Amino acid sequence: MARGRKKKKKGWKILLGIIVLLVIGAWVYYFVAPPAVQDKLKKNIKVKSESSIKIVDINSTTRPYAVMIDNHDTARHAGLQDSYLNYEIIVEGGLTRIMALFKDQNTELLGPVRSSRHYFLDYAMENDAIYAHFGWSDRAKNDISSLGINNMNGITNASKAYWRDTSIAAPHNVYTSIENLEAQAKTLGYSTESEDWLLLDYSEKNVDLSTREDAMVAVNVDIVYSYYHTTGYYYDADNKVYLRSMNNVAHKDRVTGETYTAKNVIIEQVGNYSFDSEGRQDLENIGTGNGYYMTNGYAVPITWTKDSRSGKTKYAYLDGTELKVNDGNTWIQIQPTKGSTNIAAQ
Repeated sequence: MARGRKKKKKGWKILLGIIVLLVIGAWVYYFVAPPAVQDKLKKNIKVKSESSIKIVDINSTTRPYAVMIDNHDTARHAGLQDSYLNYEIIVEGGLTRIMALFKDQNTELLGPVRSSRHYFLDYAMENDAIYAHFGWSDRAKNDISSLGINNMNGITNASKAYWRDTSIAAPHNVYTSIENLEAQAKTLGYSTESEDWLLLDYSEKNVDLSTREDAMVAVNVDIVYSYYHTTGYYYDADNKVYLRSMNNVAHKDRVTGETYTAKNVIIEQVGNYSFDSEGRQDLENIGTGNGYYMTNGYAVPITWTKDSRSGKTKYAYLDGTELKVNDGNTWIQIQPTKGSTNIAAQ
């Protein structure tokens, strides 16, 4: 019996010795190895860097949802205070619609949700977002199919994701929630993870446009889309955000009653034209063009470039340097070149 215990004890000593040698060997290989070997090792180790950006978690791989929002005069908006990025684009009749992007949120009331137009797909793709809408135009329907867009249509494949508020007249009464969208995405088998969702270059340091030679004071800004619609921004110097308005009426949330704000405003000027008897629009949004970037009470001229429908739009200062935006929500105003932009100091 004593001899058996001695053999077991000896075996444990041998095993412990092997483990110690392996640990020492790994330490020597990693830290004492030639620089080329160390570089190769370090490249294979993925370490997520810490970020102080608050509007989004830069390290998050959660896939965004891009939701089509009604922007008719009667629309009673809800939930847009939670979107980190929004596009406002012309549609038929001189109206606009909004596509709001949500990520890592739990918004309980969001809408009203409206139908798709094909060029909104270009901006859903550049954010690698799951596209949520209620109905579609014929061209949007065809493009969603041909481009393989992960979409959730309340009329066809995702009726459970939406509901109607019967106290509001149709068709301006369809709403959803992030919980509903997440459940429907899971049902449809869509990937809810993305490594390619980030569009803008957020700055951890304050972006101060006032120091640039081409800066102009931007306190009152009117972005004219058509004879029917103008989006306005007024700079709130106390809170360092822009207050939104539409046709000179404050743009407010139906639940909170608070006016929506923007930390960053990007104005992207594109050509547009009508292509059918209903006045539906098409955009000349592939190529390059001009615009403005506004934040903290100042605006500067910029350029935009988009090389394909799915390619990410790149924004730059006039000297070609990539645009950095302040930490905060952003409204991208994709404005017809035939419209006007009025930037005033007061």
